[in-house]
Amino acid sequence: MSDFMNKVAAVNDSINSFVWVKIGLVLLIGTGVLTTILTRFFQITHFKHWMSKTIGGVFKKDAHVKHEQGSVSQFQALCTALAATIGTGNIAGVAAAICVGGPGAVFWMWVAAFLGMMTNYSENVLGIYYRRKNKEGEWSGGAMYYLHDGLGNIVGYEWLGKFLAVLFAAFATLASFGIGNMGQINKITLNLESAFFANVNAPTVLGGVSLINLIIGIVLMLIGGFIIIGGLKRIAAVAEKVVPIMALVYVVGALVIMCVHISSIGAMFASIFRFAFGIKAAAGGAVGVAVSTVVQQGCKRGVFSNEAGLGSSVMVHSNSNVKEPVKQGLWGIFEVFADTFVVCTMTAIVVLSSGYIDLNTGLVQEGVSDATLVAQAFGNVFGKPGQWFVAIAVLLFAFTTVLGWSHYGSKSVEYLFGTTGSKIYRVLFVLMMVSGAVMTSSLAWDISDTFNGLMMVPNLIGVVALTPVVVKITRNYVARKLKGEKEEPVLSYFKDIQEEAAKAVANGEE
Repeated sequence: MSDFMNKVAAVNDSINSFVWVKIGLVLLIGTGVLTTILTRFFQITHFKHWMSKTIGGVFKKDAHVKHEQGSVSQFQALCTALAATIGTGNIAGVAAAICVGGPGAVFWMWVAAFLGMMTNYSENVLGIYYRRKNKEGEWSGGAMYYLHDGLGNIVGYEWLGKFLAVLFAAFATLASFGIGNMGQINKITLNLESAFFANVNAPTVLGGVSLINLIIGIVLMLIGGFIIIGGLKRIAAVAEKVVPIMALVYVVGALVIMCVHISSIGAMFASIFRFAFGIKAAAGGAVGVAVSTVVQQGCKRGVFSNEAGLGSSVMVHSNSNVKEPVKQGLWGIFEVFADTFVVCTMTAIVVLSSGYIDLNTGLVQEGVSDATLVAQAFGNVFGKPGQWFVAIAVLLFAFTTVLGWSHYGSKSVEYLFGTTGSKIYRVLFVLMMVSGAVMTSSLAWDISDTFNGLMMVPNLIGVVALTPVVVKITRNYVARKLKGEKEEPVLSYFKDIQEEAAKAVANGEE
C-alpha cells in the first residue's frame, strides 16, 4: 500500500510541477501582461475611478441593494469572493514563501498581484458578459460559460471551447473538496488543537482519531451545513458581515506589531527589494536561494492567496446585481488589491519583524516552521493571547474560504449536471468537512493543489482568446462613462439579456 501511495505522490508531484512551474506561471504572468497592456494599464490610469467605485462606494446604497431576484449585491459578491480568497494562504502561505524564497518573494508576490488585477478584472468582465439565468432564476456564470459560449463560438474552436469548459468544471469540483474544504478544515483543526488543547490528553475513537478533532469537525460541519445548504444568499449574507471585520481586525493586529518594530520597517522593505533577485550563499556554509525559487515562490503563493487567474471567484461575481460588466470588473481589481497588497503585505511585515528571518542575509533560522511562524510573531508581541488570536484568525479565514468554495463547486457541478446535481453536491460537501478534521495525510492536499492548478490552464486559455472581447467592453465603458460619448452599451452576449440590461442602465441601474 505504501509503495502505491508513493507512486501516486510521485505522479502528482510531476503533474504539479509541470502545471504550476513549467506552464502555469508563464500563463499567469503572460495573461496579466497581455491584459494590462491591451487595457492600457487600466489599474493605474483609472486608479481613482476603480477605487471610488469600489471601496469608495461601500457606504452608498447601490453597492448593497439587490435589484432583482436570483442575484446578490455588488458588496456581497465581493465579500463572498474575498471569503474564498482570504484564507490560510494569507497567513501560512506568505510565511512559507518567505521561508523558502526569502524576503524577495514578497516583491514577486506584488508583481503577480499587480498583473493579476487585470486578469481578475478580465475574468469578471467575461463572467458578467456571458452569464445566464438557470432554471431557478439565479445567475450562472464563470469560466465554463465563457469557454463554452465565447471560445466555443469562434470558428474552428467550437470543440475546444466546450471541451475546456467541461475540464474546468471537473477540476474546479475536485479542487473544491480539497483546497476549498478538507485542507482548510484540517488547518483549522490543527491550529485550534495547538492553541487551546495542546495539554489535553484526549481519548481516541474510530481507530486512532482524536476525539477533540472529531468534535471540532462535527461542530464545523453543523455550522457549515446551516449556511451552505441555504445557498448563495445565505453564504453572501454571512460573508458580508464576517469578512470586513475579520480582515480589519487582522490588519489592525499586524499594524500594532509594525508599530512595535517601527525602527526596523526600513530594513524590512529594503530586504524585500534587495533579495528580489535571489540570495547569495552566506558565510558559514549557508545555502543561497536561486532567483527562480524566489520568483516561483512569490508568484505561486500570490496566486494561492488572491486566486487571480484560477477562474474561481468569477463564479460568485457573476451573481452580482450589476448590469455593467466593467463595474463588476472593478470589484475584481479591488479584490486582488485588498487580498495581496493589504492583507498579505501585513503578514509579510509580521514575519519579517519576528526575528526569525535575518534581514541582512535573507535566510530563515534553522528549525523555524512556516506553519507556526506568524503565531510565534504575534506571540512575541502579545504573549499567549497573540497565538490564540492567530488561531482564531485562521479559523475565520479558513472557514469563510470553505463557504466561498462551496459555491464555486456548486456552480461547477450545476454546469455539468444541472441544478439538482448542485443540491446533491452541497450535501456531500458538508459531510466531507468531518473528513478534513480527522485526516492526517498531506497527499490529499497535494493532489487538490494540482487540481487547483489544472483549473487555471483552461481558464487562462479562455481569457487570452477572449481578450479582444474584454478590450471592446472596456473601451465602450470608458467612452460612455468617463468620456461622456454616446454609444450603445455592450452588456451581454445574449440578445434578450442585452436588451433588458440596456433598459436598466438607461434608467440609472448599473
